Amino acid sequence: MSVISPKQSLRDKIRIAQGKKKSRKLTKALNHINEALIATGKGTQFAAICATSLALLIVGAMFAMLINNIFLIPIMATALALLPFVYAKSTIYYYDKHIEEEIETALSIITTSYIRSDDIVSAVKENLTYLKPPVNGIFRSFVGEATAIDSNIKKSLHRLKDKIDNAIFKEWVDTIIACQDDRTLKDTLLPVVTKLTDVRIVNNELKTMLTEPRKEYFMMVAMVVGNIPLLYLLNKDWYNTLMFSIPGKFILAVCGVTILVTALLMAKYTKPIEFKR
Repeated sequence: MSVISPKQSLRDKIRIAQGKKKSRKLTKALNHINEALIATGKGTQFAAICATSLALLIVGAMFAMLINNIFLIPIMATALALLPFVYAKSTIYYYDKHIEEEIETALSIITTSYIRSDDIVSAVKENLTYLKPPVNGIFRSFVGEATAIDSNIKKSLHRLKDKIDNAIFKEWVDTIIACQDDRTLKDTLLPVVTKLTDVRIVNNELKTMLTEPRKEYFMMVAMVVGNIPLLYLLNKDWYNTLMFSIPGKFILAVCGVTILVTALLMAKYTKPIEFKR
């Protein structure tokens, strides 16, 4: 899996582990997809998804060439290549949702213990048995680093902060770091944890509200695409103009770009909301 984890020197691996060097964005994104599939018992499918995407890219380009429309080559290739990752994205959605639910539970019980003990390492350690994967492994790694590798709790917390891509989690860790210098800030931890509950409630409400707009969008796309074979049945001269003339081919390409761009925008604007700091 050299595409997922490019070859790195031992020095690079150590610097990444210490938080002194960031992983490549592409590597991080591919790792996130791979981890999501592994967590859902589909780890062996990642290579198949990449291979299928490449095959569909070629098929899309060949189809556009087959109908002799060079304008559609990049559009069809891109659209078909994205299909396997649409499937992967649905898996990642449930993975991320599971992570958020586990983070909410973990931060709640760890915060309660920390307020009582004033020791974040002890608070995490005594609650590890109540945490579920993959959050359990992340906090277990933090305890191991803080007790056996680096006694500097702030450095260990900074490394913990980068292991979960969640704004509320990062804010919680920042507050814990601030608490190492000012114990009175402990009272601000519970309101931070409450934000996770608020986001979950809002997303549940939005999920119902956004169902109808999604249905309407897919109906409009079906109507646009469905008009092509319908035109063949109603007026073959118009159909031939659309399929075989330069202006007609360009119009098809414009429709393809519009569908592709609006599909990406629809996915962007109807995805679950995330808390932004």
